[in-house]
Amino acid sequence: MLANNFIRRFLLWSVTVSVMACGGGSSSDPTPTPTPPVTPPTTGAATFKNPLLSSGPDPWVYQKDGFYYYMSTSGGDLRLRKTAKMSEVGSAPEKVIWTPNGSYRDIWAPEIYFFDGKWYVYFSADPMCRGGHRTWVLENPAADPTTGTWSLIGKVATSDDKWAIDGTVLEQNGQRYFVWSGHKDFGGGVENETQRLYIAKMSSPTTLTGERVEISQPTYSWEKNGPVFVNEGPEALKHGDKTFIVYSASHCSTDDYALGLLTASSTADPLKPDSWTKTATPVFTKNPANQAYGPGHNGFFKSKDGTQDWLIYHANPMTGQGCSNSRTPRMQPFTWKSDGMPDFGTPVAIGTALPVPSGE
Repeated sequence: MLANNFIRRFLLWSVTVSVMACGGGSSSDPTPTPTPPVTPPTTGAATFKNPLLSSGPDPWVYQKDGFYYYMSTSGGDLRLRKTAKMSEVGSAPEKVIWTPNGSYRDIWAPEIYFFDGKWYVYFSADPMCRGGHRTWVLENPAADPTTGTWSLIGKVATSDDKWAIDGTVLEQNGQRYFVWSGHKDFGGGVENETQRLYIAKMSSPTTLTGERVEISQPTYSWEKNGPVFVNEGPEALKHGDKTFIVYSASHCSTDDYALGLLTASSTADPLKPDSWTKTATPVFTKNPANQAYGPGHNGFFKSKDGTQDWLIYHANPMTGQGCSNSRTPRMQPFTWKSDGMPDFGTPVAIGTALPVPSGE
């Protein structure tokens, strides 16, 4: 992806031009820049060090049958890693599972799932400026997603078909829901550029039914840093009697990109906006002393033995690096407060030796 695409996204006047011409840019937009070296993992080592890779915006992890499947934004294609140990994901083979052959650009935020006997990857892409970004889905019937054939099924959208990125899946009350970041309407106005969180019911792994429902928009000052106000990168998390949507707030061109939190009952109807309560302060923020600027667009996974909860996220090692490929994937364990709320702590310093996930 060309470097001037990032510059276009970074400047306020260019954001407006982009929204009018192509349905808007995205705070997930990567541009190649120098990145810190990765410490090679040691097989059987009791510790690992962040970052996990030298680049990897929007990291995502899915677990199945003793393996972890890792994806992140590469910009021009979709890539998948399979590993038995998350502490060694940096040395796992990387396979390109889908290349658009020039028909799509700015491919962001892939997430892989196994539903109803098949593998699916949801991702964001702009079909060469024909209406701007939408979310799309691939399907693979193979038992191992690093094998078999990935087929593009099509767009994942409600009938209004608005600009959309960062799709994820929430399962609640025996039903699947799709949650994503979108615009209220398509256009060049400041209000229309605001990114909000939407949810809709899924009738199948590839199809939405009914209309989208807005469950969050930037309301606090910490969600409004940058040229565009942003709620994006929603990720589902469940614990006890609570369901959470952890999302990224503020624009990724700023060092103040951070994680916010929505909370609902584990039995609530997620399509009802009043089911969700937003935490008034961010739950994971920058730590300049630890070389963590703009931490966000996260995922979650369990340790191999199931006893620990882990957060995976991206962050920049230096100030002012914005939405570029200098964003590196990092992971660290997190705990739970006595009231059942997550405690993500603060980003751990680059190069700090951390115990590997339990069971590795």
